[in-house]
Amino acid sequence: MKAESINNTTTTSTSWIKDLGLFFKLKLSVIVVLSSVLGYFMGADTMVWSQFFALIVGGLLLTGASNGFNQVWERDIDKLMTRTANRPMPQGRMSVAQGIITASVAGILGIFTLWYFLNDIAGILGLMALFFYVFIYTPLKAKTPLAVFIGAFPGAIPPMLGYVAATGDFGVEPGSLFAVQFMWQFPHFWAIAWVAHDDYLKAGYRLLPFREGRSKRAAFQILIYSLFLIPVSLLPWVLPFDSPMVGDIAMAVTLICGVAFAYLAFKLYRSCQLKDAKILMFASFIYLPIVQLFYVIDKL
Repeated sequence: MKAESINNTTTTSTSWIKDLGLFFKLKLSVIVVLSSVLGYFMGADTMVWSQFFALIVGGLLLTGASNGFNQVWERDIDKLMTRTANRPMPQGRMSVAQGIITASVAGILGIFTLWYFLNDIAGILGLMALFFYVFIYTPLKAKTPLAVFIGAFPGAIPPMLGYVAATGDFGVEPGSLFAVQFMWQFPHFWAIAWVAHDDYLKAGYRLLPFREGRSKRAAFQILIYSLFLIPVSLLPWVLPFDSPMVGDIAMAVTLICGVAFAYLAFKLYRSCQLKDAKILMFASFIYLPIVQLFYVIDKL
């Protein structure tokens, strides 16, 4: 009986940790924090380990809190979609009160970590990202496709926050990193929305650019924004004018990646097929870290 009790306790603990990972969307949070880390390396002249760890811990807590509050808002909607039905709140493994408390504690600790161990600008940026994502983007998702535009603002903050964490300064350099991630989000998210369109409709979400959903017009919009991404992604090569952030190696890699990404968007425009949307979606996950990594490599 004692061994059985220990096994049950272990299983419960494991399940709770797994649910916490789902609640915080841990895999997504790690990707978000990676862009902050690469932004940090763009700004740092020397590695300060206390800053580096504070950025990672604060970023994970804050991103997890944003994802958690999002699930509190959408707990009834999540029951309707296949991709979200197994989350802890729709399944009743986590109560609303538990969700609010968990997300609140993570959010407060995350903002405190960024503010206290880094600087006040980093703390403010973290607070802005949390506020815009939870209280503006999340409720707008069910009402208008313009939610994608609103959501792109908090979604583009991580690399800018990482740069500010390293320097304490806000200017053209972090602004250009923000612009790149801001523009990338449109073809990235619309590719996801194309793939998940049927599932989104179960919850009443219409997140493609136009209400008709998967259409030639929506595919053309994705193509246009993927083309816009090419010059925007070259901003760190141009700015500041007196001393650009990156050199010709990053420029060449960024240009090649941008053209390849736009070509995949063009393929989707030509076919409007789900398989091409899936290819574009996976390519979008690869595009951003490669470009940001080469920014760092060239800067170093």
